[in-house]
Amino acid sequence: MASVKEQFEIPSKMKTWSMVLIAIGIIAFILGLITKGVSKDEHERAIFEGTLMYNCIFWMLICNASMFFICATTLAMGGWSTVIRRVPEAISTLVPVFGTIALLILVYVVVIDHNYSVYKWLDKSFVEKDEVLKGKSGFLNPGFFLVWTVLAIGFWSLLGYRMRRLSSESDNGPMDYETGKNYVWRNTVTASLFIVWFALTVASTVPWFWLMSLDPHWYSTMYSWYTFASSFVSGMSLIALWIIYLKNKGYLEYTNQEHLHDIGKFMFAFSIFWTYLWFSQYMLIWYGNIPEETIYFKHRVQGAYKGIFFMNLIINFVCPVLILMKRSVKRNYTLMTFMAVMIIFGHWIDFYQMVMGSIRKDDAALSWFDFGIASLFIGLMIHFTGRALAKKPLLPKYHPFLKESIIHHT
Repeated sequence: MASVKEQFEIPSKMKTWSMVLIAIGIIAFILGLITKGVSKDEHERAIFEGTLMYNCIFWMLICNASMFFICATTLAMGGWSTVIRRVPEAISTLVPVFGTIALLILVYVVVIDHNYSVYKWLDKSFVEKDEVLKGKSGFLNPGFFLVWTVLAIGFWSLLGYRMRRLSSESDNGPMDYETGKNYVWRNTVTASLFIVWFALTVASTVPWFWLMSLDPHWYSTMYSWYTFASSFVSGMSLIALWIIYLKNKGYLEYTNQEHLHDIGKFMFAFSIFWTYLWFSQYMLIWYGNIPEETIYFKHRVQGAYKGIFFMNLIINFVCPVLILMKRSVKRNYTLMTFMAVMIIFGHWIDFYQMVMGSIRKDDAALSWFDFGIASLFIGLMIHFTGRALAKKPLLPKYHPFLKESIIHHT
C-alpha cells in the first residue's frame, strides 16, 4: 500500500478553472439580477427564478445520486465499488451546499417574491376559484412546501454525512472479524435509512413539489421516477468523469477497466430506463388524448419546445444505446468521457424544458444566462469535490471489502 498515491493534491489548473467558472457564474447572476431579477414584470422575474431553480435542483439531485449509489451498493453488499467509493463520497459533499442554495431560492420564490408566474398555487384568490387547486391546497401551500423542502435536504445532508463519517473509520486501522462485522452492520443501517428517505423524497414527493407543481392542474404518476432516472444516470456519468480524471492524474491505482465498465453499465441501463419512462408517460397521454393530460405536452411537442423535447430522446437514448452498447466502449476513457459529458448535458437540457417549459411556454431559446448559471454550479462542483477528495485518502485501505474490490472482474 505504501507505493499507492493515497492523497489527492488539487492541481493548480483545477483551482484556476473552478474559480474562472464560478466568476463567470457570479457575473451572469449579477447581470441576470439586474436585467430580469428586479424587473417589475413578474414574467421576467419568473425567467430569472426558473433558471436558478432548474440549475440548482438538477445539480443537487445528481450529486445526491452519488450517495444513493453508495447506499444502494452497501445494501447489495457490492464490494466491487470500494476502490472508487471516495469519488461519489466527495461528490455527495455538494448536497448541503447546493441544498442550501436551493432552499434560499425556493424561499425567495415562494415567500419573498410570491411569484404567481412560477407557482400558480401561491395565488390564494385564484386557488379559491379553482376546484382542482382547492382540492390540492392541503399540501400545495407555502408552509407545507417549505417544511418538506427543509426536511428533505436536511436528512439527505445528515445521513450522507453519517455515511461519509463511517467510511472514514476504515482509514483508522485493520479490523478483526467482529469489528468488521459491526462496521458493515452500521453502514447497512445508515444506508437503509438513506434509501427509505430517498424513496420518500426523490422517488416520490420532492419532484411533485418542486417541479410538477409548476403545472398544478397536471400530474403524472411516473413523474418522480422519470426525475430519479434522469438524475441517477447523470450522477453515474459525473462519477465516471471524476474517476477518469483521477486515473489520468495517476491516482486510483487499484481502479481498473473492470470498475469503469460497471459504471458504464449503469449509464447504459439507466439511459434505457429513462427512455422507458419517457415513452410510457408520453405514449399513454398521447393515446388517451384527454385535454387535462395533454396540456403538459401540447407546447412541448407542437410548440416552441418541440426541438428540445425530441432532441432529449436523441441525446439521452439513441446515442447512449448505439455507443455504450459495446463492451469495449465502456472500457475506453475517451469515449466514456464523451458519453458522460453528453448524458449530463442532455439531462440538463431535460430539466430546462421541465421547468422553463412551464414558466415560459412561447420561447425555448437557451441564453447566456442559462449557460452562465450552469457554469456557476459546475465551478462549485469542481471546487468542493476537489477539496473533499484532498481531505482523506482516496483508498479506504482497511475496508472489509477492499480485497473483493481489487480482484473484481466483469
